[in-house]
Amino acid sequence: MRIVFAGTPDPAVPSLRALASAASDGGHELVGVVTRTDAPIGRKRVLTQSPVAAAAAELGLPVIKADRLDAAATDQIAALRPDLGVIVAYGGLVREPLLSLPGHGWINLHFSLLPRWRGAAPVQHALIAGDRTTGAAVFQLVPALDAGDVFAQLRYDVPRGDTAGEVLTALADRGAALLTDVVAAIGDGTARAILQAGEPTLAPKLTLADGALDLTLPAERVLDRFRGTTPEPGAHVQVDGQRLKVLAALRGPDLTLEPGAFALNSRDVVVGTGEGTVLLKTVQPAGKGAMNAADWWRGLRGDAPRADLPDRAALPGPPDLSGGSP
Repeated sequence: MRIVFAGTPDPAVPSLRALASAASDGGHELVGVVTRTDAPIGRKRVLTQSPVAAAAAELGLPVIKADRLDAAATDQIAALRPDLGVIVAYGGLVREPLLSLPGHGWINLHFSLLPRWRGAAPVQHALIAGDRTTGAAVFQLVPALDAGDVFAQLRYDVPRGDTAGEVLTALADRGAALLTDVVAAIGDGTARAILQAGEPTLAPKLTLADGALDLTLPAERVLDRFRGTTPEPGAHVQVDGQRLKVLAALRGPDLTLEPGAFALNSRDVVVGTGEGTVLLKTVQPAGKGAMNAADWWRGLRGDAPRADLPDRAALPGPPDLSGGSP
């Protein structure tokens, strides 16, 4: 088969490399890579190509850069005469006529056990919700959001304390093998897809507000949101009106602290929650670099800090578990 791959961020790179390796073994022909255009990165806003674009250049593959799969991008992809489209975290929708352009359509590697967590941020929402098991699925792309029939999936038990970034890295590696197996099965005519079973839940893209930690909740729920929003969009609390980013945290000792109250326990900084405490390991105050939480504490002057506790209405709500059609 002639295959076009579409992807953008780091989690898509293992799949691209796996497909390129399979192509070198004569399994198929990878005829092109579609990725989003170069974007400004870092404080200096340096224009930088996507991780997928960099990997494609290293592999010697032709690259189409497009932020939308519009008519112009469709014409470029059509010129490659693909038999199959493969998409992993591209960051844009595939619509008709592009959706039906390849003979075998498009397949998508998605980082959840569908139909749970359809949408742009499945790993993040899974951790925020406290899921201890998640996974990855390869499904047939259809017009409805992440609703196509599933060819294969794998389950993954989330290691205790792992953040969304760590879980996504693990699923990207494991999912690449799952994806190449499905591609091989489509090529030899043995692939079979089944309907998704169960009520869908939704995983929309996160915003900065989703990283706000509600310290009136029990410590485990606070840590669920911390893990789900780390590294992006970033977990944080407000201290004296300034955002304090929480980069590393774990369950704290059994102390009696009011929600939002900080204390120095031996050499560790802990903060009270609605039930139990959270131990802060690494933080980043506004306008400064990352630092040990104890160093942040020692650099303060005056009374012990206290986190601002906004009205509950100002905090992000729980993940959407209501199901229904997206």
